[in-house]
Amino acid sequence: QVQLVESGGGLVQPGGSLRLSCAASGIIFSINAMGWYRQANGKQRELVAAITSVGSTNYIDSVKGRFTISRDNAKNTVYLQMNSLKPEDTAVYFCYGDLVVRDGLRARSKDYWGQGTQVTVPS
Repeated sequence: QVQLVESGGGLVQPGGSLRLSCAASGIIFSINAMGWYRQANGKQRELVAAITSVGSTNYIDSVKGRFTISRDNAKNTVYLQMNSLKPEDTAVYFCYGDLVVRDGLRARSKDYWGQGTQVTVPS
């Protein structure tokens, strides 16, 4: 069974740092892309950062220069290094993966989500 398991959330003061990790486990043939979304109270889920299989990255404007997404292909793990955190970064952060997995006798791409991890930056 393929799953994404996140870790690293918590409470941090403004200006502080956190590193989120997301490990994909199970029978995975390859990873097309992985990323991080977040959802604050009363708001829609938004894409924060993503990284493709060849290492291309993109970020939402509000985190550029503060957050860095990276991946360890050998460990099927993606990281989100978050620096200079602000109260507006407070949200539940969800890991996302576009993974190539076994589907019967074939391989196909499927989307997976982690369970979410809370990041809180008090004002």
